[in-house]
Amino acid sequence: MAKVLVTGSAGFIGGYLVEELLDRGHEVVGLDNYSKYGPVAHGYDDHPRFSFVEGDAREPGLLAELLVDCDHLVAGAAMIGGISYFHAYAYDLLATNERIMAASCDAAIAAHRAGKLRKVTYISSSMVYESTDEWPSREGDERRIPPPVSSYGFQKLAVEYWARAAWDQHGLPYTIVRPFNCVGVGEGRALGSAEVLSGNVKLAMSHVVPDLVQKILKGQDPLHILGSGQQVRHYTYGGDLARGIAAAMEHPAAHNDDFNLSTAESTTVLALAELIWRKIKRPDVPFRHVSDEPFAHDVAKRVPDVTKARDVLGFTATTTLDTMLDEVIPWISRAVDEGRL
Repeated sequence: MAKVLVTGSAGFIGGYLVEELLDRGHEVVGLDNYSKYGPVAHGYDDHPRFSFVEGDAREPGLLAELLVDCDHLVAGAAMIGGISYFHAYAYDLLATNERIMAASCDAAIAAHRAGKLRKVTYISSSMVYESTDEWPSREGDERRIPPPVSSYGFQKLAVEYWARAAWDQHGLPYTIVRPFNCVGVGEGRALGSAEVLSGNVKLAMSHVVPDLVQKILKGQDPLHILGSGQQVRHYTYGGDLARGIAAAMEHPAAHNDDFNLSTAESTTVLALAELIWRKIKRPDVPFRHVSDEPFAHDVAKRVPDVTKARDVLGFTATTTLDTMLDEVIPWISRAVDEGRL
């Protein structure tokens, strides 16, 4: 089995990924500076094959030290959040994430040259397809369509250019993965001074599912939805995404290639909101909603082609939205009761 450095290991997807890698028998080193949620605890913290370093992924010296005896790097560290996050931190998302990428690639190039590091698996985003007007989005479309308008989407596209440039000039092997709309447990209220009010509820500045759940739990009626609610998304379970990332890291056919990782199921925001409403409210409470002004970068559709990941990696996201919500709603309910949301 391999030794893997996972940057951003305390983040939303990172937590699922570390658990998956440990389950597969790998040794894992996690790196995170707790900048988004603050310190978090995981069930694997005391696992004999896991070690954690609190530190900044923008420090190439630290990354170089950690990569000395690693076989793989999963480059997951980034400032990331939901649509409100894109606006509140438009500059910081670009500046911070570019510094992280420069440090990650510098350290990885040196480690690969030294003969130990086999490959870097870069976590990109479905937002590279932000400007498309054709669906489903296939791997390769990101270089054919106009570039993303948001600084976050633009930077995630830049991640992919970093990956290919490090290969072109320095021979550093890569795999690029693009998760679509991760759903799961582990998100809290994002740290920072910016807050977004939706109706009478301050949002967690994270993602649509925890924001909708907390608004309903806090009694918002009618429920405030950004835009018409007809936006189409593919809500994918964090555990499924972790399986896909691990498969992409391990699979020899993923060498210097890129993959969409997502469920094949499309769901509108309005359908998601009503499903959550029905799970939380009594059956006799009618679903009521109002539409708020959407954010500028709230794209109408985000629909992936998942054929390549299925055919090459053997990866299929199998967890239903119903099952995800049955796990997530109780977790968010506890977080609300404890004042974490």
